[in-house]
Parts: sequence; C-alpha cells; structure tokens
Amino acid sequence: MQGDSEVLQTLNTLLAGELMARDQYFIHAAMYQDWGLGKLHARFQHEMEEETGHARAIIDRILLLGGTPKMTPDALTVGEDVADMLRKDLAVELHVREALKAAIALCERKSDFVTRDMLLVQLADTEEDHAHWIEQQLRLIERVGLPNYIQSQMD
Repeated sequence: MQGDSEVLQTLNTLLAGELMARDQYFIHAAMYQDWGLGKLHARFQHEMEEETGHARAIIDRILLLGGTPKMTPDALTVGEDVADMLRKDLAVELHVREALKAAIALCERKSDFVTRDMLLVQLADTEEDHAHWIEQQLRLIERVGLPNYIQSQMD
C-alpha cells in the first residue's frame, strides 16, 4: 500500500525522536545503575523498552505504507546529575508530545485514521506515563530535596 508522502515524512521525523529518546534513556539508565540508583535504573530501563516499542510500531507502519524507515536518531542530551537528567528527559517527552499532536492532526487532514489511532496510543503513553512520572519526580526533588530523593532511589 502506498501511503501519503507527507505522512511518511512525518513518521520518519517521529521515528528519529523515538530513537533519540530510546538512546537517551539507555545511557541514563546505565548511569543510574552505575551510581547505585536501582529504582531509577529500573524505571528508565522500562522507559527505554517502551520507546523501542514506539519506534518499532512506527517502523512497521512506514513499511506497510511503502516507505523506508530512516534510522538516524535526533541528537540526544546526556544529563550530568539526577535532576539534570530528569529535566532533559522531560524536555524530550514534551517535544515528542508536540510532535505527536502535529502528526495526529496531519493524519486527520489526510484521512489516515489507522496511523492516527496508532499515534494516539503513543500520545497517551507519552502524556500519562512518561511525562507525568518525570514531572512527579521533579516535584519530589523540590519538596524533599535532592539528597533525600536520591536516597529514596537506592536499592
């Protein structure tokens, strides 16, 4: 099946963002593990796997629509400490959220409702799980202080 060229281009843009998020979460999870922050390691390992699933769904849709997935991720930004890592990861999620909203609107205009529905699922995951959880962690740091937060994230 041949998909709309603008939808395919947008899917490849989304794919680059998902691959970047996956890679950023991968390195952050490894850093958390190295620092002995097992709870953060486990959470970001999980986030990395979810981003991989998002990327796979986009790849599958691009292939179904007759396109070629472009596997070059956007540039990632590795944090220097726990709070910085969380802020950078939240920035990724907020960027992805806006890109997904724009892509969903495009799919509506192009009457590609199957792609739209796939992206709606990813948007819900981005807003309700990823971004919300990171925002909670940053609020916890504000409330209890960074040293107490870090201590709570140890195994």
